[in-house]
Amino acid sequence: MTATSATASSTRPGPAPRAPHTTTVGPHPDASDPADPCATAYRRLAVLSPVLRVHCAPPRRGHGWIPAADLADRPGAVRDLIAHDARQGLARYGQPLRPDVAAGFALHRFAWPASLLFTAPWFLERRVPLLTPADVSLRRRTGEVTVRPGAFACLPEDPAAGLPQARPVPGGAALAAELRRAVGGFLAPVLAAFRPEVRRGPRVLWAMATDAAVEGLWHVAGLLGEEERARTELTALLDPAAPACAPGAATTSTPGPSPFTPGAGFGPRGGGPGGPSGTDRARASCCLVYTAEPAAMCGGCPRVTRN
Repeated sequence: MTATSATASSTRPGPAPRAPHTTTVGPHPDASDPADPCATAYRRLAVLSPVLRVHCAPPRRGHGWIPAADLADRPGAVRDLIAHDARQGLARYGQPLRPDVAAGFALHRFAWPASLLFTAPWFLERRVPLLTPADVSLRRRTGEVTVRPGAFACLPEDPAAGLPQARPVPGGAALAAELRRAVGGFLAPVLAAFRPEVRRGPRVLWAMATDAAVEGLWHVAGLLGEEERARTELTALLDPAAPACAPGAATTSTPGPSPFTPGAGFGPRGGGPGGPSGTDRARASCCLVYTAEPAAMCGGCPRVTRN
């Protein structure tokens, strides 16, 4: 599977021409928008992938908007989102999806763009927004997301490091730890809310979250012509030996990427972990699309790569 190919449960588009290599490794040269230092990264996302448009604004409700906090706190919001994917599944496959499969699709289609709210600014500008579900809302029908600007982690040399909402950390490893903590903290209550509907345990739910986070950034990086850098940085981000906390934070005995599945799943070019499937990445979870379309199987599906 390449960075621009789609899994069955993904919201991303199919293959697209790659943009010229223009990404900078450090903070974006346009210093900062004091209203939201991550806004530049979000604007670049909209150009690269028009199916995801991020507005820097408070959460919205009604007219198709769902606050992410509702998914964590209100079971009815979770069921409404699942019903949306159940209708899409019926239209696409000509038969009803199994309830847990529809729930898995809905969770993936939330986690994929939600993770990009964190991973894209980190990859493009070395900034990590410290968002909670109370800061975000989504509108699945139009692919829009709102983000309420707030605190963010960054490197000391970042031009935005002097802003009141900046939380500078000592270096790249510490910023990666902040990214894992921020994404994990954001997704944890949503995964817990979906668990009864998906009918999977925490380990599988976090495997699904890992796939969404890795594949979302890998896709965007591929559109930038930065696929190889994304492979390298995602592999380091989810390295089992990665530091679990930023320096000075409370220590923990859990593996570095916990609660995410250790390892980004990438293998050698041309003959990766997928074996006969020819994929470059082995997914950590199965989206169960084969239950609706028996001939369908995502590239790198663990039902293929582990057999």
